[in-house]
Amino acid sequence: MQRLPERPPLTEVELTMAENELGVSFPAAYRALLMEANPAKRVLGPCRKERGWDWGSDRSTPAELLALPFPHPDSYVGADAELAAREPRPEDFTDEQAHADAWQAWDRECEDFEDRRTAGAVVLQEHGCGLSTLLAVTGPLAGTVWWDGRATCDLIVPLSLDHAGGARPVTFGEWLRHDSWDLLPPGWGRSPRSPSA
Repeated sequence: MQRLPERPPLTEVELTMAENELGVSFPAAYRALLMEANPAKRVLGPCRKERGWDWGSDRSTPAELLALPFPHPDSYVGADAELAAREPRPEDFTDEQAHADAWQAWDRECEDFEDRRTAGAVVLQEHGCGLSTLLAVTGPLAGTVWWDGRATCDLIVPLSLDHAGGARPVTFGEWLRHDSWDLLPPGWGRSPRSPSA
């Protein structure tokens, strides 16, 4: 995990302002941690910037998508396959520029689709190489914690204490007592990583 920079604790007023502006309600345990001066576990949290609230993450959910329900990864498998099947192929075009234009439009649609896959979630921690831990803050899965492994395998998976028994995603409170790497499904390996901050 990348070492997180020191940040001052947030006040109740600041958190309420962030929730109101973003249209979300943060889980109680997450709010409590963000208000601690020296939290036991460091996480990314909202910070007011000129353009709005930001998590200081390389891969943040666009603000307009944050209030939407976090989608279970199983819910968009069909849409993902359909989008991949529609990739414009050079052989379907007689004009090279027409193919390039169609492919760029399709690529923008893919980027929008990727953004929607993390709607309703914020980044708790970044682990390097594009991997991160997500907290769902909206919808039926609000308060649960997920692994964004799209950089290496195109998957978002639940962090769970029981992958063999159904892989119920851990709650934020449960996640606080564990390292994200230890809650991954079997087979994800134990690659060398920097010490937890």
